[in-house]
Amino acid sequence: MADNAHGGDYDAATGKTTTGHSWDGISELNTPLPRWWLYTLYGCIVWAMIYWVLFPAWPWFGGATKGLLGWNSRTVVAREMDELRASRSAMNEKLAAASLQQIEATPELLAFARAEGAAAFAQNCSPCHGAGAQGSRGYPNLNADRWLWGGTLDQIHTTITHGARWTADPDTHAGVMPSFGRDGLLNKEEISTIADYVRTLSGNAPDAGADLAKGKQLFIDNCSPCHGEDGKGNVEMGAANLTTQVWLYGPTKADIMHRIEVGGGGVMPAWKGRIDETTIKALTVFVHTLGGGK
Repeated sequence: MADNAHGGDYDAATGKTTTGHSWDGISELNTPLPRWWLYTLYGCIVWAMIYWVLFPAWPWFGGATKGLLGWNSRTVVAREMDELRASRSAMNEKLAAASLQQIEATPELLAFARAEGAAAFAQNCSPCHGAGAQGSRGYPNLNADRWLWGGTLDQIHTTITHGARWTADPDTHAGVMPSFGRDGLLNKEEISTIADYVRTLSGNAPDAGADLAKGKQLFIDNCSPCHGEDGKGNVEMGAANLTTQVWLYGPTKADIMHRIEVGGGGVMPAWKGRIDETTIKALTVFVHTLGGGK
């Protein structure tokens, strides 16, 4: 290798000069970057400078530079939401003017109400009832066609509007199960006897040696005013139907004894004032069609 005018060596094998750097006998070639790569880099630099001027880019006091175009993602989302509302306004007007029964009888309105109701359900109801409305312990399964407060369109609408045990709404469903054990209305043995009998109402086997005759009498004396002598419940009071295999708090004897012991009941918010009436209608139709309502 020979010295060259730039301080490096001439590499005879490649016909190129070196940078003058050498490690372990290996010299670094002085190979320029491809022009297309350099032009791309310069173009990106120019684009970045243009972007800094036109769009929000640099942190600044109280926010960021606004950019000459005044663009921001919040404005875009707001515009898209306005466009969505405008596109739905005609159908929403029809939904608002129709009764619940008319909505379900009109395929176009039914499809729209179900779509809007599903979106509202996912946003407002799924945290308790689950994404598929399957419920969980203490939260009703809305697919099961078992309704604590009634399964007609009007009954579901009332429940969504005013909630259950929601003290801020004077029209809320207010039925509460007494705390038979905690308040000393029944002792442990009596609660156990009633639980054995309650399990038989839905076809489950009681414990060996259970006194079902005594359990039935205790049930009639203490539970039938709400659940009925046949155990089929009362939607006016939110008393569950005990003759099915749908259990809000669990089907085991221990689960049933615990409910008799502590009583009470779940709380559902009143959605009136939180969401508009048209959305409540859509939610009503959606929930009604989920469970094959009455």
